[in-house]
Amino acid sequence: MDIMRWLVDLFTWYIPVAGGGLLVREVVGNIFGLASALGGMRRKVWAWPVGIIGNLILLTVFLSGLFGGADTASLLGQAGRQLMFIAVSVYGWRQWRRARAERHGRRGIADNTAISPQWAGWRARIGIVAAMVIGTVALTPLFSALGSYEPVWADAWTFVGSLIATYGMARGWVEFWLVWVAVDVVGVPLLFSAGYYASAFMYLFYGVFTLVGFFVWVHAKAHEKPEVETLIPDPTVRPAAQDPVPTPVHTP
Repeated sequence: MDIMRWLVDLFTWYIPVAGGGLLVREVVGNIFGLASALGGMRRKVWAWPVGIIGNLILLTVFLSGLFGGADTASLLGQAGRQLMFIAVSVYGWRQWRRARAERHGRRGIADNTAISPQWAGWRARIGIVAAMVIGTVALTPLFSALGSYEPVWADAWTFVGSLIATYGMARGWVEFWLVWVAVDVVGVPLLFSAGYYASAFMYLFYGVFTLVGFFVWVHAKAHEKPEVETLIPDPTVRPAAQDPVPTPVHTP
């Protein structure tokens, strides 16, 4: 019984701040998210499972009405974002592990980075912008009907943008960092207004962090050595014998 009470107290632990409080598990979830972003900037495979842990923790935060936080706004887009993160992170985890194995096989060395950054290209960029706008317009009525926090379009924007950014990271697109910037510009004011101060401050920091990550990946793309496969001839295969050059015959 004491153990259960201790677990409940730990789950609902608040840190008093300026007449309010910070939910400790919200802080912890965002710390995992920051560690995942750092690993992503360094192109480490472990960024994905670390991020999944943070997503699971934050899922319980944004569904506060289901976990004893009746006085806290439920952001359905933010909660759905965590489920989306988990699903796409599993995909990204597999993609980066496969890419790292292929890089090791080609280079014959234990390269710690998982992928080589690539530009998405103009067609993909146009698709990203269109998907963010169309997705936001399509999801806003749904989130509104489900009772998400106002302004609902901002909740939908952060959801769609996060989906696209995470997919772009899995593909190794440099532009995914800029999508995160667009998400944070809208998401930070939304989180502050909804009372999720730990997440708001963390996402404010993310906004600066993602700009740094963008330039880190641009630099990595510019200085990435081309992966040229060297073909070593098989010593057991002999070249085809050439026809002998005929000796000229002189006639008297």
